[in-house]
Amino acid sequence: MTTIRSILAPTDFSPHSTQAVRYACGLAAQLGATLHLLNVLPDIVPAGPDLMLAPTLPPEFYQQSENQSRQQLRKLLDPSWGIPKGVEVDIRWGGGVEGIVDYATDRKIDLIVVATHGRTGLQHMLMGSIAERIVRESPCPVLTVRAE
Repeated sequence: MTTIRSILAPTDFSPHSTQAVRYACGLAAQLGATLHLLNVLPDIVPAGPDLMLAPTLPPEFYQQSENQSRQQLRKLLDPSWGIPKGVEVDIRWGGGVEGIVDYATDRKIDLIVVATHGRTGLQHMLMGSIAERIVRESPCPVLTVRAE
């Protein structure tokens, strides 16, 4: 059995993902592992009728978005959930699945704990499943935490 030294808990700050972060935090505390909190910010592509005339966002916008996200990540954990060996926070830009999988690969994460909404049927077919794609593409085991 592989020793779990690092656990990744990606979050979009929704109640579902916060529940998964809580679970990951407790698990990291029990295993003496480092907890990695990750928020993937979506790439924003300004659009207009003519792509050559589309406005560009100032660099300050991206920096401010990262700073706000980092602050939220640092405030996210509640000590009653458990105290992991260490906590690292990071921000990535791009697609959610790609950002999570790339982070897990780059940092050699041992386990990803991710929320799933538990959608079924037509809703699942139309919306897809981020968690399902992470499971398929992840370089390590993935534990899904279903929303209550």
